Amino acid sequence: MKLTVVGCSPAWPNPGGAQSGYLIEGESGRLLLDCGPGVLPRLRAQEGWPKIDAIAITHFHLDHWGDLVPWVWGLQFGPAAELPAPELWLPPGGRKVLAKLGEELGRADMFETAFDVHEYTDGEDFHAAGSRVTPRRVLHYEMLAFGFRVSDNGTTLAYSGDSGPSDALPELARDADLFVCEATLLAPNPEGGTRGHLAAEEADAAFRESGAKRLLLTHRPAERPLENGYEQVYDGFELDL
Repeated sequence: MKLTVVGCSPAWPNPGGAQSGYLIEGESGRLLLDCGPGVLPRLRAQEGWPKIDAIAITHFHLDHWGDLVPWVWGLQFGPAAELPAPELWLPPGGRKVLAKLGEELGRADMFETAFDVHEYTDGEDFHAAGSRVTPRRVLHYEMLAFGFRVSDNGTTLAYSGDSGPSDALPELARDADLFVCEATLLAPNPEGGTRGHLAAEEADAAFRESGAKRLLLTHRPAERPLENGYEQVYDGFELDL
């Protein structure tokens, strides 16, 4: 399994950065986790049009799915018109969400005609691009949001998506080879309440509880540099697992 971080910016882009997109390449295919603004042009810089077998979206904040829109135009009218439609895996109710968006952007069925669309279910495995993916709901304000556990050829990667602290995170990353975890906040919120993001020390606590082998922090604003001791990804980061 190979991980390439196509983009890792938070809700506002870091200078020159793309937003969330994590490419997993296994023996049987290529799976893209999230597809935020800037991800498609970054992929196109490496090949004329990205040959992706499946895309899985964690939630519907724009920085995690926005480049699905130009991907539609490329698949329907542009350089990808002759390529097979990638599978598109969405949270529960996602087809209805995209149909409503399609009505505003072009046609209600624009996403359905461009992609092979599916919805996943919390806690139930699905197979995409040759990998086994387990979605697990995480805490992200009041929004329906998920993290992914991706397994292929005996290797497991866990990806938090956007999440506040919850018991779901250590279970998501339980004994994984790698935990790619968001660390958006400068410090924990002492007031508690409904949370949507983590500070670095909270991501580290979830990692230590999970028993995962390695932690990589992501989705962090450039204005919030990390202290020494944490590993942080960047656009273009690659790792063979």
